[in-house]
Amino acid sequence: MASSPTGTGARNGYFGYKAEEMIGKPITILIPEDRHDEERQILDQIRRGEHVDHYETIRRCKDGTLLHVSLTISPLKDAEGRIIGASKIARDITERRRAQERQKLLVGEIKHRIKNTLATVQAIATQTLRNSPAECEAFVARLHALAGAHDLLTDDNWHQASLTDLIDRALGPFREKHREHFMTDGPDGIFLDAQKSSLLVMALHELATNATKYGALSNEKGQVHLRWEMLQDDQPKRFRLCWTESGGPPVNPPKQKGFGSLLIERAIQDQLGRANLDFDRNGLVCSMEILF
Repeated sequence: MASSPTGTGARNGYFGYKAEEMIGKPITILIPEDRHDEERQILDQIRRGEHVDHYETIRRCKDGTLLHVSLTISPLKDAEGRIIGASKIARDITERRRAQERQKLLVGEIKHRIKNTLATVQAIATQTLRNSPAECEAFVARLHALAGAHDLLTDDNWHQASLTDLIDRALGPFREKHREHFMTDGPDGIFLDAQKSSLLVMALHELATNATKYGALSNEKGQVHLRWEMLQDDQPKRFRLCWTESGGPPVNPPKQKGFGSLLIERAIQDQLGRANLDFDRNGLVCSMEILF
């Protein structure tokens, strides 16, 4: 079965060949030597009657220039339904790939500068709070949580991060010590923008820190159950996230609200949606309804 370079990808000028130069020639003329195996794999798919959609690869022009292309390949059948060839359409995505590389470099530079800034803030805090080691430790831990959120945002997508990744990053250090005391449950496919991602990671970090010091993670019997669910109604798109502690020491409402409580009740409620802290004697319950 032959693979023909016909289609939009083989127009005169696209790869630098005229039509008469390509007629009867193998498609491998356009394929770099280190990619010949992928052509055999593609033809195997076509022989099975399968379509290949938006396959990104590299093809070589007559002058040796390499182009990033997106291929769509379909089997050609005769009147009896037998596969006798393949039709290919190649779209030049070189500029798109270059733009992606430029964006990757830019995001890498932003990530580097953010880390440097947070390192500077950490150094200043360490010096400023050197006579208050407990406060300094708590502040540095918050910086690390914030840095973790930024890592998620800059690894693949500067604009958003998945909820499951945010939860894993925020609770990772606590799960290492209390893995059997954590239960998480909820659907995939929920993404938060940069600002909401940072706020949520900070809130979860505060909840886990307080649970370690005073709540369900401060003994051997306590449990933390974090669950989330999509809300199906006529309101804007949102989900409910609920942090429930049980089995820890008896809970008493704090006489004075700390940073975590203020963060959840003010920042989260103002920026994300709704938030509520219930200091139930059997265990803290924090419920948030978050717009996304």
